[in-house]
Amino acid sequence: MDATTLLANTLSNDRALREDATQKLELFAQENYSSYILSLCQILANEQADDSIRMSAGLALKNSLTAKEFARKEELAQRWIATPEELRVQIKQGVLQALGSNKKAVGNISGQVVAAIAEIELPLGGWPDLIRIMLENISHDNATLKQSTLQAIGYVCEATDPAVLASQSNDILTAVVQGARKEEPNQEVRLAAINALINSLDFIKENFEREGERNFIMQVVCEATQSSSSDVQVAAFQCLVRIMQTYYDKMRLYMEKALFGLTVAGMNNEDDRVALQAIEFWSTVCDEEIDLKEEALDAQEIGEQPERETYHFAELALTDILPVLLWILTKQEEDYDEDEWTVSMAAATCLSLLAQCVGNMVIGPVVPFIETNIQNENWRNREAAVMAFGSIMDGPDPVVLTPLVDQALPTLITMMKDPVVHVKDTVAWTLGRVCELLSHCIKPEVHLNELISALVYGLQDSPRIVGNCCWSLMNLAEQLGPSPGDEVPTSPLSVFFEGIITALLQFTERSNNESNSRTSAYEAISTLAMYSANDCINTVQRIVLTILDRLEVTMAMENQILDADDRASHSELQSSLLGVLTNCIRRLSRDISQVSDRIMTVVLQLLNNQSKQATTTEDAFLAIGAMTSALEADFSRYADLFVPILCNALQNPSEYQLCFIAVGLIGDICRALGKDAAPYCNNLMQLLVTNLQSPVLHRTVKPAILSCFGDIALAIGDLFVAYLEVVMMVLQQAGSMRADGDNYEMIDYVNTLYEGCTEAYVGIVQGLNGTPQAHMLLPYLPHVFEFIRTVAADQNRTDSLTRSIIGLLGDLAETFESQLKNFFLQEWIAVLLREARTSRHYGSSTKETSRWAKEMIKRACQ
Repeated sequence: MDATTLLANTLSNDRALREDATQKLELFAQENYSSYILSLCQILANEQADDSIRMSAGLALKNSLTAKEFARKEELAQRWIATPEELRVQIKQGVLQALGSNKKAVGNISGQVVAAIAEIELPLGGWPDLIRIMLENISHDNATLKQSTLQAIGYVCEATDPAVLASQSNDILTAVVQGARKEEPNQEVRLAAINALINSLDFIKENFEREGERNFIMQVVCEATQSSSSDVQVAAFQCLVRIMQTYYDKMRLYMEKALFGLTVAGMNNEDDRVALQAIEFWSTVCDEEIDLKEEALDAQEIGEQPERETYHFAELALTDILPVLLWILTKQEEDYDEDEWTVSMAAATCLSLLAQCVGNMVIGPVVPFIETNIQNENWRNREAAVMAFGSIMDGPDPVVLTPLVDQALPTLITMMKDPVVHVKDTVAWTLGRVCELLSHCIKPEVHLNELISALVYGLQDSPRIVGNCCWSLMNLAEQLGPSPGDEVPTSPLSVFFEGIITALLQFTERSNNESNSRTSAYEAISTLAMYSANDCINTVQRIVLTILDRLEVTMAMENQILDADDRASHSELQSSLLGVLTNCIRRLSRDISQVSDRIMTVVLQLLNNQSKQATTTEDAFLAIGAMTSALEADFSRYADLFVPILCNALQNPSEYQLCFIAVGLIGDICRALGKDAAPYCNNLMQLLVTNLQSPVLHRTVKPAILSCFGDIALAIGDLFVAYLEVVMMVLQQAGSMRADGDNYEMIDYVNTLYEGCTEAYVGIVQGLNGTPQAHMLLPYLPHVFEFIRTVAADQNRTDSLTRSIIGLLGDLAETFESQLKNFFLQEWIAVLLREARTSRHYGSSTKETSRWAKEMIKRACQ
């Protein structure tokens, strides 16, 4: 069967035919990749072929070149590079030909294929004439070709590392801005050009530095906000949002001359899509200025000048934008999809950011709006007033907000019985904000009974309201209850605890999870249990028994699951139940031993169920982690049954989040069992080392594995020498990793990797300290000191990493004493310790660790 027929069948309404065609295409790609991509390309470029089949061919071709998952993406790129050069040239010519199709949708998908190939080849120096060919396309009069090519340039800019395109930025920018000018008669071409400009902003930094070029770009974008096409207006405001994110420091002149007026007018635009982007512009300004103010405070704390200046755009525009935002708050839609982003939601978010940005200045203009509208007959005005009140609670000084909340709280509690669902939903959210941010305003003897009654009553209301009622109860528990781990006889919530839990357990008996209301209720039970006082212990124990009963029921229902939706709902319910169980175990600690056999029986049965979802396994592992901490050495009686399940999880590195939790769980088990963990370590160590070398395992898990070596060493002490050679080699390799100075994501990762290495070294040194095998570490210590010296010289190291390496130096001094005297006399060690003790960049715990390490080293050098 040929590719055209197979592609046509993938679009069939007949499910069996569709699945058969999809499988055959996948087989075709595996068995004969060259013929597969050539067939797809020929169909894509064939103007006589059916449009939908051409689109399918383009999508299949793109999917053969790129993927979201990193390892798969690398694999596809290597397959393309391994394809014969003449075939790759033929494919590229065919795709560029399809770019000129008079069918715009075909041109669009062809542009995506161009970008997928460019992302692979351009960094390797391949396809050197691509940009030149695309720029030539734009110079033609053919509007469809110009539009498709500009879209393609946008896709290429989005997909490709900015550094790769930097040398061609002038040519790309000239072509894109040319297409975006108001003189361009075709608005679709103009739209494609502005979208391409959005995607090219990251690599035109040099152009933006030059005032003349910057002025021209800003003029073109500002003029586009006034286009007759709403689509172009939307894209132009999107472009301004990205420019503000990327080039805030250059925006002062343009804000004064144009952007204040343009964006306020945009917020008033009748087209909601335009208004949304104009509101987003001011949300972005606030985001930037909040960050700048935090940076300024950080600099002030250490006696330095901030690197960047804030221009206070939000404060200057307050009197212009606040009235518009408050007016937009009253534009709610009566029936809207919860997933839909409306202008009133955007305005509320912007108001919230504005409050965080300008603080007390927001209160004066907003309070009259609240007072005028909170009891208005029109529900939209009432809801807007409550939303405005809730939105300004984070930012202004609590001392200024307190009298306002004191005055409004009784009214808000009463409004939980408003006849309109929208109003009640926002009231419940606002009460949650009060509980979270200004809980001191809630006087237990005055407000608590009425407040809790209103929130529990809300559980019987619309599922939308339930979520916010549960969130409010969670915030109340966190603010009024004891901190986890504190033994407190009673709390202000204790008298209401059993009633709240009973209502929540009753609510969670429902079979559906509309608006995630059931999940929210289980989260509330979980939080209330975690923050409960000692006089609530009996109720927490009752929760455990109820949850175990319900978990057993869910396992009995396995055979009744009919489809993927049922499976997802069932898995979500089990995750919720396990989440509550985990927090109850943490709260009860040793007291959980009375029902530990039943808990482990249920959880192990769940883990042995073949149809479980990965997320359920993760949650079950977290529950077992809590059991190890609660039972400590008594967990040993479950280890034989559980460790094989743990090993299975480690053998599936593609499920990296599960692997991450499994690695943490090995540490938990080792801490609980101590030397009794030794019989399991051969298998576990082998799997951990294998995973470190796996190309499939997500890199975020690798630092945790390194740290886990330290947990194992600390637990089994001198028995760890069996693994010493392999582990020290692995740590040496990991410690040699470096990050480029401008790659902040990589800098963070390498810091995490160094922390993992340091924690491993600490565990090994402490584990061998005082044992006859400690001397076996000596041959590896030159590398360890070199690692510490490298980290100490790294300007990007964090406070916690600094503390870790200094702690390691102290442990080495304590363990080996004068044997390492020559190492400790090196100048860089004294410099590191002195800097950590005296610099304002480091916290008190780092200073304390440094003083201890200095004393240990001093003794070792005597």
